[in-house]
Amino acid sequence: MIIFFRVMAAVLGVLVVYGTLRSAIRTLLTPRNIRDPITSSVFKFIRRLFDVRLRRQKSYESKDHWMAYYAPVSLLVLLLTYLFFVQIGFMFLLWASGGTAWGEAFTISGSSLLTLGFANGSTFLQTVLDFLAAAIGLILVALVIAYLPTMYSAYSERERAVTLLEVMAGDPPSAITMLLRYYRNNGLEELQNSWAKWEEWFAYLEESHTALAPLVFFRSSRPEYSWVTAAGTVLDAASLTLSVVDSPFDARAALCIRSGYLALRRISDIFLVQYAPEPQFPDDPISISREEFEAAYEELLEAGVPVKSDREQAWLNFAGWRVNYDHPLLALSRLTIAAEAPWTSDRLPVSAA
Repeated sequence: MIIFFRVMAAVLGVLVVYGTLRSAIRTLLTPRNIRDPITSSVFKFIRRLFDVRLRRQKSYESKDHWMAYYAPVSLLVLLLTYLFFVQIGFMFLLWASGGTAWGEAFTISGSSLLTLGFANGSTFLQTVLDFLAAAIGLILVALVIAYLPTMYSAYSERERAVTLLEVMAGDPPSAITMLLRYYRNNGLEELQNSWAKWEEWFAYLEESHTALAPLVFFRSSRPEYSWVTAAGTVLDAASLTLSVVDSPFDARAALCIRSGYLALRRISDIFLVQYAPEPQFPDDPISISREEFEAAYEELLEAGVPVKSDREQAWLNFAGWRVNYDHPLLALSRLTIAAEAPWTSDRLPVSAA
């Protein structure tokens, strides 16, 4: 009977170590997002703890202060979780090798994993297990250390554009403000170059935030900045350009919108956000009301921006563009507790089809 239990302990130990290494490879090495139960569980558990704290905060500034710690704390707990699981796995293996009590196996496993060296196995097999535990512990720590510079490099690239947007779109960023500033200073023709740059930014956003999912929760250096509200502002400005501004069709603006909504949808897929699949229809519900659209139309008209005379068709065109990214944008805004900005974090998403 004792042989049966030792065999089962060995199998369980191998499975635990294998599952932990598999999770680390999926999360820290694979250049794409692969949902992993260990990583997801850690981030969900830490988020629940943070949500308890956030419910007690009255102001956005306080919520932003606490949410700034969410992603770093989750990554630290993830590393500790990996080390704990590996220690438990090797504890089973050491006990299964014979001649070691559970408490002693736990001590030897921890000493080897953390390369402390104060406890060692007494047999050749246990010595081999000691070396394996030490190697795996060093590898896990090294992987996390190497993971962070990649994360912060992507973060810096993202935030450069978010910070520059204040110059064009104000604080908080607004699509109307963005269009008016271009019209008054550079002319709306210059927007074509801007759409090309934002199209590239959205492509980079999709690549980095799907491969490095925790990056979604890394907050901007200033509480009023957010990559989500920046994305929404640019997409709304492009949608208004195509639907309201009386000018030749701007293919760059259309490509920018497509690049943007594909990025938001694929980032949303990581967190299982539901939204209506393509094709979309102009009369599908969006979170922007007709009254809000009319107010934006009037503001552009009063500022001298050339606008299309058919308001009904302009509204249908705007809704047809907005419906592509409306739900993913607002869902990500709520998920990240983004700073308040018009047409983004100041409303709830409509039901997805």
